[in-house]
Amino acid sequence: MQTLDVISVNIWQILISLINLLLMFLIVKRFLFKPVKAVLAKRQQELDSRYADADTAKAQAQQDRLTWEARLAEADAEAASILQQAADAAKHRSDVIISEAHQRADVIVSTAQTEAELERMRVGEEIKREIVSVSGALAEKMLEREIREEDHRALIDSFLEDIGDGND
Repeated sequence: MQTLDVISVNIWQILISLINLLLMFLIVKRFLFKPVKAVLAKRQQELDSRYADADTAKAQAQQDRLTWEARLAEADAEAASILQQAADAAKHRSDVIISEAHQRADVIVSTAQTEAELERMRVGEEIKREIVSVSGALAEKMLEREIREEDHRALIDSFLEDIGDGND
């Protein structure tokens, strides 16, 4: 009957093994499970804190990006406004310069016309004086002698020669 001893169940040994297992479980729970659980909880808290900080930083970065985009849009609008004002000022200055140039040109043309009219009048007066002088010379020649057809022709030719010589 040796085979029965090998297969037999020893209750005391099972009880001792169970008590030993229970003691080991309590020791592990007390000295190992609670500290490990505390370390895991601490790490989880650190991870949660880091995620919260990252979310805060991400939200701040988004806010900063929106702020800078708004500032950039304002700067673009201000630059466009400054360029428009400069263009308007240049247009106004151009109009003023053109207006002044037209006024000066009108004054120059008016002055030139006045001077031309005065010169024309002066030349007309000189021509009148020349005609009077020639008429006087002609009358003088006429009075010196009696005019005949041939004398009349010679007198006119002489008069025309005197006028031709005076204009050169």
